[in-house]
Amino acid sequence: MAKKETQETRTTIDDLNDTLTKAELKVQDNKKIILWACIGIAAFVCIILLFIYAYLRPAQNKANTAYGQASQKDLIYTMNEGSLDSAASATGLNEVISAYEAAAAKGKDGGNNARIMAAAKAYKAGDYQKALSLLKDYDRNDEIIACTSKALEGDCYVNLDKFDEAIKAFKDAAKIADGNPTLTPYCLLKEATVLHHLGKYAEEAELYKEILDRFPEYGAQTNENYEAFYQRALKLAAAKK
Repeated sequence: MAKKETQETRTTIDDLNDTLTKAELKVQDNKKIILWACIGIAAFVCIILLFIYAYLRPAQNKANTAYGQASQKDLIYTMNEGSLDSAASATGLNEVISAYEAAAAKGKDGGNNARIMAAAKAYKAGDYQKALSLLKDYDRNDEIIACTSKALEGDCYVNLDKFDEAIKAFKDAAKIADGNPTLTPYCLLKEATVLHHLGKYAEEAELYKEILDRFPEYGAQTNENYEAFYQRALKLAAAKK
């Protein structure tokens, strides 16, 4: 099973949500059951933090200054990534991770933000254990970032084949989302996908039913028929009895 797939990074939240949805549905169609949103959620975390914290908030201390410098390195790498060969890309990504880790070591707000960025970049580099370690030390002081970072934990566990831990992380992420009409069903969908992979179809069906009941507009927003997914899960659950 492939662990990573590339996707274009957008610079607005609306465009990014649209991109993530299309990527998820494309992988579902290809029957790559679990990993469809892993890179997407990392990109979501990166984009939010890069533009909110690095450019919209002035540097106030050494940690923020170091974080801003790491963000600039990250932006340059991202802009040139498409023209780099695999070796140069890996080297550049590792340099970005090191810059964020150095900023994270300085503490305070800038260090905290650098820690989640380092985790997202470590995830992209395929170092899921490092990403988890960084996420464990992250102080989740923003609801949106708290939700997406917890979901990123789930993605790390998925790639490490620790599916029970992944499910717990996605459940926690959905709780943190607290009814957000985009993030909550998004987290529920992640959990449902893992349950499908594990053959827990009855539990999968319950999550699709929750999406349909609580977030009836989500299907239209993502241009997908979740009723069909719900019915599929019910049929698979019945056949398993």
